[in-house]
Amino acid sequence: MHCDSMKIDFERFVSRNVANFIRSELKLAGVKTDPNKLLGLLIIGSIVLFAGVPLLFLFLKFPVVTAALGGIISAAVLDVLAYTLLEFKIERRKDALESLLPDFLQITSANLRSGIALDKALTMAARPEFGEFSEEIKNMDKLLYAGVNLQTALLELAKSYRSTQLQHTVRMIIEGIVYGGAMTDMLNQIAKDVRTRLILQKEISGQLFIYTIFVTFAAVIGAPVLYALTSQMVRVTFNVWAGIKNQTSTAVPNIGISFLKLRPPQVTIAAYHSFAIAAIILVTGFGAFIVSTISSGSVFKGVKYLPLFIIAGLLIFFIVSTMIGGLFASISSSV
Repeated sequence: MHCDSMKIDFERFVSRNVANFIRSELKLAGVKTDPNKLLGLLIIGSIVLFAGVPLLFLFLKFPVVTAALGGIISAAVLDVLAYTLLEFKIERRKDALESLLPDFLQITSANLRSGIALDKALTMAARPEFGEFSEEIKNMDKLLYAGVNLQTALLELAKSYRSTQLQHTVRMIIEGIVYGGAMTDMLNQIAKDVRTRLILQKEISGQLFIYTIFVTFAAVIGAPVLYALTSQMVRVTFNVWAGIKNQTSTAVPNIGISFLKLRPPQVTIAAYHSFAIAAIILVTGFGAFIVSTISSGSVFKGVKYLPLFIIAGLLIFFIVSTMIGGLFASISSSV
């Protein structure tokens, strides 16, 4: 009782639309977590990052502006990451549903053909191998026992998934209930249409495979190699200017035209190295989402490619950078 009284209602710190949106996302993702608990984790985590990251940056002697931006970006990344993971789970849950939906509809049609009522036919078609969808059908059955009519229960079922196929199926079933019709034939036809659509998606994905290879090569191999080469060029340029500075006590020499002067590089080796790492993370991250969009039509499925792309890109950057650095060092030593 005391613990309940001490519980913080984090939903009061956000607008009602945000709280409802989070509740809807959790339902679509099939996550049983309390929305208030998730809000608490996000709010507290954002505050910790917003305050802790700038302190860490200041301790590491970063400028104040950089430290402040680091705190803001870190808090924003946490919220974006939580949203992306929820969307990824929603998409994966939808794909799992649509892959088993044709079998479910055909089993329901067979149950109807044997003389079972529609509500019982739907419940009996929920096999254990259907996983979460069977649990949703059981929840629908509980609503029916509680006195809710079948149309309303079916609409609640459709709201549990972000699937246009399920919504279309529910709409057709409700129209069949209201206006009458051959329900068994209709369910078989819907099952056939869903299965045909899944086959077409796989064929389209196969035809776009060449674009997937191109984007993967550009993001994971091409960009890191170019950044590694540029990083070593910056290092060589700094070494050249350091040699010139040691050999001459005057300023950087002018060239023939009086208004054109040679100047030492304004970007340090460490600054460009940090920039290259950040750029590779961004390029490979966006590459993962682009590949996911091309291959599956969903940007959020790129989350499963994200760690692999980033790790591979950074490894190639460090390996190529080390190889080119060793090559330049051997050339300079031989000269």
